[in-house]
Amino acid sequence: MGEKARPYVESQEAATTTITIAELREKYLREEWKYFDEDLAFITSTTLVVPLEKPIALLAGEINYAMKRLVKGWGISDSIVLATARAKSAKVVTGDEHFKGLKETIFLKNETV
Repeated sequence: MGEKARPYVESQEAATTTITIAELREKYLREEWKYFDEDLAFITSTTLVVPLEKPIALLAGEINYAMKRLVKGWGISDSIVLATARAKSAKVVTGDEHFKGLKETIFLKNETV
């Protein structure tokens, strides 16, 4: 996990989307990183895991429709994360350039979260 993101994760006010867990799993496998189970246990014990439910999915579809026209490489995963933040009045803590400049974003420069 990125050290810049740690204070947000440990704040006891953080949330993680289920799609983020899927993306992390894929990244750990692709980059052959060890300790996924330990990192996942940390994330799920210190953040609220927000499932993808119907209202968030519908909002994600609307966001995806709009953002694909504005941001090159924007994907449905990005839309689900942003929809979750909007639905929960939360911030997206990320180093992902797709989110740069969005009001819901706390952008961590040069950091992979």
